[in-house]
Amino acid sequence: MKITFLVPSAYGMRGDVRATLNLAAALAERQDVEIISVKRTRDTPFFPIDGRIKLRWLVDARPGRHLLPRGQVRTDVSLWRAIRAVRADVLITARPGLSVQSARYAPREIIRIAREWSRPAVPGPVRRFYPRLDAVVTSTETGRDDWSRLLDDELSVHTIPDALPAGPWPRSRMDNRIICAGGRWVAPKAFDRLVRAFAVVADKRPDWRLRLYGAGSEEKRLRALVADLSLHNHVYFMGTTPDLPGEFAKASIVAVPSRHEVLGMTVVEALGCGVPVVGFDGPRGPSEFVRPGRDSILVQEGDGETEAYAAALLSLVDDERRRMTLAAGALESAAAHAAPAVAARWQELMYGLRSRV
Repeated sequence: MKITFLVPSAYGMRGDVRATLNLAAALAERQDVEIISVKRTRDTPFFPIDGRIKLRWLVDARPGRHLLPRGQVRTDVSLWRAIRAVRADVLITARPGLSVQSARYAPREIIRIAREWSRPAVPGPVRRFYPRLDAVVTSTETGRDDWSRLLDDELSVHTIPDALPAGPWPRSRMDNRIICAGGRWVAPKAFDRLVRAFAVVADKRPDWRLRLYGAGSEEKRLRALVADLSLHNHVYFMGTTPDLPGEFAKASIVAVPSRHEVLGMTVVEALGCGVPVVGFDGPRGPSEFVRPGRDSILVQEGDGETEAYAAALLSLVDDERRRMTLAAGALESAAAHAAPAVAARWQELMYGLRSRV
């Protein structure tokens, strides 16, 4: 079976990119896999791509290679031509915009699947064109319910979790006095409330450190906050890394302070390293991916959330036995995201859809 993935860009530092590359690599164990990246935004992809996967791009959007004034039109034309020319058994599209184009222009003999992580900003085209697809796949049960309601059950919606990279995964020894957090430094990720909570931890347990991995528009504000709280000897800005699991494996706690964790790759990667997660129990938060009390601690958002989050961190900082218990639970939870298990579910879905044609 030949499987083609169509993504906005396979070159970026995003959770959905990581999830797609992990899935493509898992499927490449037995299938012929290709990734079409609409845009090329870097000389090389941020995350490594399995050598068995064919990668090609449609538009060169690297810095310094400015598109012409009619660049968006040229991009759209290149995309339509590429979709019409796809020769595969299955076409998997990431993001609603690409899935709508797949529904409109992909050859009808191809199984067309939309891989979705969040609701579309503009639902009109989705309602109109998605019924032409063969299936929608989400990573969570909440996502499946949202998409089923949106499509009025006109199209089958399935839940398959995101895959971790093929094992063996790096494992934390749980003996470093380090709390890690990773992701894009943007407002919805709420790294500022983690820094404020860690100020309480650092005051009581000054031998612990917080490492922040990532980049983004909030970096200047976060650095100013660290300076204001006199945490320059306790909080470290580590920059970006394509191997976040390897860094998580050096920590004893992974903090996930985001207000929404639709993708959840940070959470899943922490579990895969056997590191307990501390997050907020808000709507569409880490609760989609963890089992509180077994692999994680979740704190209610709202009044006093900073103090409650700090208390949750301190409860693990001060209790090595509890950390180890949650670490064991994290490894159990991660098993559902093992590459072979996730690939098997996708293959079952794809062969099932083909049998109906």
